[in-house]
Amino acid sequence: MDNENLKEKNFEEDIERWLIEGGGYERGFQMTYNKDAAIDLTVLRDFISETQPKEWARYQKIYGADDAADQFYKVLQDDIARYGLIYVLRNGIDDRGVKLRIAYFAPASELNEDLMRKYRANRLHVIRQFSYSSKHHNTIDMVLMLNGIPVVAIELKNQLTGQSVEDSKRQWMEDREPNEFLFHFNNRILAYFGVDLYEVAMTTQLQKDKTFFIPFNQGSNGAGNTGGAGNPDVPEGEYVTGYFWKQVLQRDALLSILQRYISVQKEERIKIVVNKHGKEKEVKEEYTKIIFPRFHQLDVVEKLTADTATNGAGHNYLIQHSAGSGKSNSIAWLTYRLASLHDAEQKDVFNTVFVITDRRVLNQQLQNTVLGFDHRLGQVEVIKDGDPSSKLGDIIRDGNARIVICTLHRFPYIYDKVGSQSGRRYAVVVDEAHSSQSGKNAEKTKAALADTEEALRELAELEDKEVEQLEKEKDALMEDLLTQGQHGNISFYAFTATPKPKTLQTFGIPYPDSENPGKMKHKPYHIYSMQQAIEEGFIKDVLQNFTPIGTAYEIAKNIAENPDYEETPATRAIKAYHDNHQHVIDQKIEIMVEKMREVTLQRMEGEAKAMIVCASRAHALRYFLAMKDYCRQKGYDDIRPLVAFSSKLEFGGDTYTESQLNSTPERRISEERLPLYFASDLYNVLIVADKYQTGFDEPKLHTMFVDKRFKNVKAVQTLSRLNRWQKLKKDTFVFDFSNTADEIKKAFEPFYQGTDLVEPVDVNYVYRFRKDISQYHIWSETDEEAFYEIYKKYRGKKNALAALSGFFKPIMSRFDAMEEEKRFELRSKIKNFVRFYTYMAQIARTFDRPLYKAYIFADTLYKLLPKTPHEKPDLSKKIMLVNSQFKQGETVAITLEGNKTVKGESGNGGGKPETKRDLLGNIIDKINILYKGDFSEADRVIVEAIVNRLTNTKEAKKLSKKANNNGKQQFMEAVFPGVFDDVATTLYEEQTEAFKALFDNGEKYRQIMSQMAAALYDHFRDAPLIFDPEAFRKALFKNFSDEFADFPGLRPLNEVVDVFVKVLQAKSLPSLDGANDLLVDSFNRLFNDKKLTLVDRRRHFNTILTKFETYLKKLYWLIHGKELRNTRDPEKTPSLADCIFAFEELKSLKFKERKKYQRMYGYLDTMRNLRNDESHVTPDASEEEIITSSRIVTTLYLYITAHSITDLEMSGKI
Repeated sequence: MDNENLKEKNFEEDIERWLIEGGGYERGFQMTYNKDAAIDLTVLRDFISETQPKEWARYQKIYGADDAADQFYKVLQDDIARYGLIYVLRNGIDDRGVKLRIAYFAPASELNEDLMRKYRANRLHVIRQFSYSSKHHNTIDMVLMLNGIPVVAIELKNQLTGQSVEDSKRQWMEDREPNEFLFHFNNRILAYFGVDLYEVAMTTQLQKDKTFFIPFNQGSNGAGNTGGAGNPDVPEGEYVTGYFWKQVLQRDALLSILQRYISVQKEERIKIVVNKHGKEKEVKEEYTKIIFPRFHQLDVVEKLTADTATNGAGHNYLIQHSAGSGKSNSIAWLTYRLASLHDAEQKDVFNTVFVITDRRVLNQQLQNTVLGFDHRLGQVEVIKDGDPSSKLGDIIRDGNARIVICTLHRFPYIYDKVGSQSGRRYAVVVDEAHSSQSGKNAEKTKAALADTEEALRELAELEDKEVEQLEKEKDALMEDLLTQGQHGNISFYAFTATPKPKTLQTFGIPYPDSENPGKMKHKPYHIYSMQQAIEEGFIKDVLQNFTPIGTAYEIAKNIAENPDYEETPATRAIKAYHDNHQHVIDQKIEIMVEKMREVTLQRMEGEAKAMIVCASRAHALRYFLAMKDYCRQKGYDDIRPLVAFSSKLEFGGDTYTESQLNSTPERRISEERLPLYFASDLYNVLIVADKYQTGFDEPKLHTMFVDKRFKNVKAVQTLSRLNRWQKLKKDTFVFDFSNTADEIKKAFEPFYQGTDLVEPVDVNYVYRFRKDISQYHIWSETDEEAFYEIYKKYRGKKNALAALSGFFKPIMSRFDAMEEEKRFELRSKIKNFVRFYTYMAQIARTFDRPLYKAYIFADTLYKLLPKTPHEKPDLSKKIMLVNSQFKQGETVAITLEGNKTVKGESGNGGGKPETKRDLLGNIIDKINILYKGDFSEADRVIVEAIVNRLTNTKEAKKLSKKANNNGKQQFMEAVFPGVFDDVATTLYEEQTEAFKALFDNGEKYRQIMSQMAAALYDHFRDAPLIFDPEAFRKALFKNFSDEFADFPGLRPLNEVVDVFVKVLQAKSLPSLDGANDLLVDSFNRLFNDKKLTLVDRRRHFNTILTKFETYLKKLYWLIHGKELRNTRDPEKTPSLADCIFAFEELKSLKFKERKKYQRMYGYLDTMRNLRNDESHVTPDASEEEIITSSRIVTTLYLYITAHSITDLEMSGKI
């Protein structure tokens, strides 16, 4: 092929040719173009004189024919400098009573012939090799002009000549001077494009190396479809980037963008800054930018408006747009388009457009975006958080507002007060459309807005009656039935990144399931996928650095008895005991803080921030306190946390609030201002429980520590807080204590590309549930009829509660008389009946009066039925934590395929789960086997089943005998493998699917077998040492009588030991009580465990050594009722020296000359030396040395306890 035909100029020529022949442009020239003014006044003047001859003639008369053009340019440029080109293009100029339009845009209705003529008179020119400066001869490949004003500039590149769109970007950034008049912000050029054969990029402001280009591509499978970055293949003879000039630059398309889309957005950010004098103040910073629609935004709005204009009201649309899609702008553009949309007969399609958010608090960003677009006063109404719901009712009744912004939760308060909606049509644009859109709030939205006349005609035909007759018969029940299902006067436009099955079925497009003939699937109307947003660089991939942190721990029984419990609740209680243990929290906080200092603080030039996601509000509080305490102890001042949780929190006898914990004497941080302070340089860690896991936008958030189990979409929503783009953010990190990489991958998969629903819900399930309920004979249809009469009579009245609840008393008695299993089954079926009916009413209209009465009856009854009680054992005083360790797993990049679908709910009602009881000791042993080994959560399901077989069958006795008669290696290699193989094979035959993964992975099979063998060996050989207070007292008395023989003035040793045990177990502060179980266990092991190994003896000695100052702090608190403070710096944690000096009997030992006191001082000095040693006890210390050291340290515990007994008695704490 001739290389002459492959040059860049040929690319230019092809684009120019199409724009002139098919795009509505003229070829432009620069003979009359003024480079200094960056305008062709001749073209603009010709346009004005053609479209506004009277106005231009008057203008010339005012200023004179010779001076009018100069005066016009002066006023024009003054207005552009003041208000910007976008405003002037849309509004024209006013001078001396003459209004002159610079451009005419398409009128809302084509019935106005004069406006249509003027719109067609707009002159669009395309100029190649555009010379733009009088200072040099540089040219731009292509410039598009509207009525003589340059508005779009394009640099073209051709891969066949060795250049790409990246070279276009560099050219705009390096070779184009932003100070050129043509390039001033919102002055002439409004959008700068780089285009090559395969990709398009765009920016709206030149700022040299700070210029920010964004992709302007369709997506690899075309706009609105599942796929990644880039553009789709095209037919032979077409350019891959041809969509750009054919769909975006085409005359009508570009004019529409200039009229309806491109906008100036001003964002006001408040920053907290600290001046050089240390004073904090709020500084407002205003950022102004031009928003040009990205291609998918243009595509979705144009497709939705075209479909709506053709098909009218009464249709549902689901838009699955990922975070990073610019959803707020898409909603705002769509809202204004729908508000002014006309059908083929040039009539308004909708009377009012509602913009509804699913959150209880109005989305401020969405509200500001909608209000920020050009609109007439009174056209947009906002129901603010402080407004009464009646305001919404008034607006609907008046019908004057074109756009209304409110929350979904307003409609239940006004739906029955707005009157008839006959003849009125509504668009409902829903932000964050999740499952509540198929619930009762959405039901009331329809009830408020539905035009029920069509439904009434449908009912008249069904019942063979006249509409007028039904009008007379209409009651509350009929009105409720008429509002159900889809209505021809309401269209829903639902936006979400993570559609749930019900959302897909309610709003998605049904289409045949090719893999299951006769069945249907549901898909979104339009998709901008997470994959595309990541690949285009709008959001970060939060799964690229995922680090699971495994938990291994051991629990021991702390009582001599061995009671039995329901196994599942007891297991939960033991796990909760571990998770709530102060020692465990301290361990996690140490890991988190050190990881923050190692990872987070090293990222984003030190500006990166972290979030800790906790399982409960109490955890958030305790993590916050523990983190501050840990940082004080370590002297860290670079970790600065805030905590966020809702409402007040009762903990440890005190009441806490978020604001109280975050505020200081100098700085009050309210809940509303927390995001502002977190965004400042003052704080870099946010600890959350039930807040800020959705809808929170902090671009500097880089690291997340997860300590909460997630299911499905919650994982996606929470981890996605990290995905916001920020110029310094190169990566993100997730450290997860509770979920595995496989679980997170499974949660993300359905939402990575596009989400399809398979096996949608069969709405007829509701009839099945009703029939199932009738089999229990608890109530009859007569009861439902009788109840409905009462319900109708008292509906909306204040005294309804007594009447409605009283009716159900005999039914409740019959329910209580049922067997527990039957009660559980019935309650589950009632719940499903109510849930499925609510959902069915959203998508179908049945006019089934008896079914609706049954629903009202069941809905009320369900609220009165007692929940099935579950045993909730309090094991906190019956068990103790022996050991807890955390192991960091390998950091992995979770790769998503995005080929997963979601399923609708089945119609299966739940039965009561099998209740299994076991002895506490056995439950503890199973947990220890599961959690002492290095098993993942997924492995533990398999492990638990095998352990249950091995510890509850005849195999248990055999294994116990062999474990006690063989060495560990012999047991693991020769004894256990055969037994494990037999049990695993049996379970595989019984539960093939569950155990398939185990048998498919030989390495995992061997790993689990090996780790379980080691754990079971320890289980069968070493029963946990039970803490027996009496045996403990005897051991201490026996070992320490001689130490205290020469202290006759002290209380008797047996009394001292009693008080010592009480102090160890007493409750004080959470930060101190974490040591309780550890000290009890270590002292018990050191003095009562006859089989204690040297390694364990060292470990337990280190515990009593390092916790001595904690014991002193606790004693001080029990005596004085307040925390012991650091004497030199109250902000820092008290040192060991502070603790010693707080007790006169320890402080004065150095100065007492008698031999017994000098002995005690020697012990104290030895203890301090051991305490200050980096490793506390050298690894090669002999058993005799450790026994001697243990005796010295324990003597000090008893000595200070003995001197504190009187003070403890006076305090009343012991």
